[in-house]
Amino acid sequence: MALYALRRLLNAIPILIGITIISFAIIHMAPGSPISAFIEDPTIKAVDKENMIKAYGLDKPLYEQYWDWVSGMAQGDLGTSFLKSEPVTKLIKDRLPTTLLLTVSSFVLALIIAIPLGIACALRAHSRLDQIVTAISNVGISIPGFWLGLVLMMLFAVKLGWLPSGGLQTINAPFSLIDRIKHLILPIGTMAAAEVAIWTRYIRSSMLEVIHQDYMRTAKAKGLRGGRVITVHGLRNALMPIVTLLGLMLPSFFGGAVIIESIFSIPGIGRLFLEAAFQRDYPIIFAITTVGAFLTVLGSILADISYAALDPRVSIDGKGVKV
Repeated sequence: MALYALRRLLNAIPILIGITIISFAIIHMAPGSPISAFIEDPTIKAVDKENMIKAYGLDKPLYEQYWDWVSGMAQGDLGTSFLKSEPVTKLIKDRLPTTLLLTVSSFVLALIIAIPLGIACALRAHSRLDQIVTAISNVGISIPGFWLGLVLMMLFAVKLGWLPSGGLQTINAPFSLIDRIKHLILPIGTMAAAEVAIWTRYIRSSMLEVIHQDYMRTAKAKGLRGGRVITVHGLRNALMPIVTLLGLMLPSFFGGAVIIESIFSIPGIGRLFLEAAFQRDYPIIFAITTVGAFLTVLGSILADISYAALDPRVSIDGKGVKV
């Protein structure tokens, strides 16, 4: 299994290189530059503007800029932020715990809600419960995350005043776990809402296929309790198609953090990326884009490995997945 994961990572290197080239070209083709605001400022001398261009390396040909960045990344150096004048590695490291707290919490919350709901809807297919949950799921999938976040903020923070509207803690107040939880309820709930809607439908559909299989009836005929049949025999097999979805959705959590962190003023990687995009801070943009591409590859590998853990018929060797 370790050999297989290593091979997949090595095979992903050309893909990652291609993604960096495309991202590098697209970002440089976009209008504006990191020093656009300074170039248009008449109070700044032309010599100072030229020095800034040289300091950022923008006077070099595009292929040289790309090579400098890639060679630095290969040595663990993601560059220095143009506008913050800090190493990009440090900026990401400082904000990563906040984003992980937000994404992991919403991920766990979504699973805790979606799995029981999906199972209940499958066991009571076409019942009133199934119809209500399906209708709510359809609405949840259709609602944009930024709109839901604003609505929740207006309701619980502005109208009712039960929860803070943003940030990680109350300004000028000592750290408090209760205060931190209150600040995270709205952003975590917003991120988890869409995932609950999606996963509930997938789990319901997958469980509907499983509960009518022969081995499920055999397990019941042997006298196993209904709950054990559903969780051990049914859910484990029903999770097989869900694993692929979860693996591929790994980078989407960080993508969703861009919007949620901006709405709720949370200083995480998502907000850092959005600020860098507006300010054309190339090193930050390139670094976070590469991290997202790597997470996509990693999610695919973790999905394949999870198959072997869930289904004893599946084995993984150095060449790939075998059934």
